[in-house]
Amino acid sequence: MDIPVKKNEEYVVDIIDNGCEGEGVAKIHDFTIFIKGALKGEKCKIQILKVTSSYAFAKIVQIIEKSQYRVEPDCETYKRCGGCNLRHVDYDKTLEMKERMVENLVRRNLGDNIKVKPTLGMGNPYNYRNKAQFPVGVDKHNNPVIGVFANRTHEIIPIKNCLIQNAYSEQIAKYIIDYAKEHNISVYDEKSGKGLLRHIVIKVGVQTDEIMVVLVINDRKFSREKELAENIIKEFPRVKTVIKNINLKNTNVILGKENDVIFGDGYIYDILGEYKFKISPLSFYQVNPVQAEALYYTALENASLKKDDVLYDLYCGIGTIGIFASKFVKKVYGIEIVEEAIRDAKENARLNNIENIEFFAGDVEKVFNDIVSQKNDIPNVVVVDPPRKGLDRNTIDSLIRLKPEKIIYISCNPATMVRDIALLRDWYEMGEVQPVDMFPFTNHIENIAILKLR
Repeated sequence: MDIPVKKNEEYVVDIIDNGCEGEGVAKIHDFTIFIKGALKGEKCKIQILKVTSSYAFAKIVQIIEKSQYRVEPDCETYKRCGGCNLRHVDYDKTLEMKERMVENLVRRNLGDNIKVKPTLGMGNPYNYRNKAQFPVGVDKHNNPVIGVFANRTHEIIPIKNCLIQNAYSEQIAKYIIDYAKEHNISVYDEKSGKGLLRHIVIKVGVQTDEIMVVLVINDRKFSREKELAENIIKEFPRVKTVIKNINLKNTNVILGKENDVIFGDGYIYDILGEYKFKISPLSFYQVNPVQAEALYYTALENASLKKDDVLYDLYCGIGTIGIFASKFVKKVYGIEIVEEAIRDAKENARLNNIENIEFFAGDVEKVFNDIVSQKNDIPNVVVVDPPRKGLDRNTIDSLIRLKPEKIIYISCNPATMVRDIALLRDWYEMGEVQPVDMFPFTNHIENIAILKLR
């Protein structure tokens, strides 16, 4: 087909939909154009930024007719920051947008007979993140600065009252960078691979008020580490531990594998539901504990677990959902590739006096079958909560071979979720999907799907 638009040209378009990342969708002679920040129902003058053979990207030049759901962003750095991308939309409307996005994926891949329920929103969708990862760099005057990466770049934008991070995290990070300036502590340069301080990572136990500070450094030695830790503790008494994480690799991965405790025990605790959880620097813990609790209870309630069920929790992290499930079933086995997370999971089971649960460190793809054989305990319920890439083919084949009565699929990526469910549909049926808003004001959406053996 002839491409009806040209780069740098301006056009007036009607926004007919919103895409998977919240971007507006328009058509010119059936040619699709994606427009960042545009909302369904708006009329906009746009400028074409990039053209491919099948679609184009554009930016808004002028909003001619504004959506009733458009609001003034409440964040100074919103236009450049990559942290959230729906602050220009009324919160209740973002829940509808996410529901529709999941619905479109489900219909396209699984058909029309599956219901997508209204997104489970958050009562107070602000300052919900209990984990903050602040990159450290220099500003245009070569002064140390912390902030967030600009959208799709590694340019650091200084933070100004971030409305999704825990407010206390920001205060601590700013205190640390001021200390670095005062004592001429060098900061990491991605291009040269030189400089000491790379990232500041802060984890908060929302219910316990305990805080962990992780200083990610590009060396094994940090001469001022004890003095800095003492100052942090004095200034912020809620900080229970300060850790030095060593990352010597020129990589985008934030944390290295080596941790040295400068102060405290090297971990904190938090409470989720009726359970207490130990959190270490490298272990995964849901970043929005309020919605995590809602997610777990909703998933387990919809699954209608029975007291004689044997449940396998794949990608179990520090054991949260397996521990939540333990009181409803006969036995739980959890599998997770991160060994530190499994150590924490075992400690969490002990902390909560749970005796019907076992945890194993290993790659789910490689060890799931082995553990089933070793324990001679075939699952009739399997929980999967995979990373964004979804399930690998080996795990899907194992599920088909073992044929558990139910699969509880929890997903942070609806695109890979529907792909995986499509591969299981000859054996399993599914009636509905429940979206849960774990990350308000972003395009991300968590989903729960219960698959039942045909």
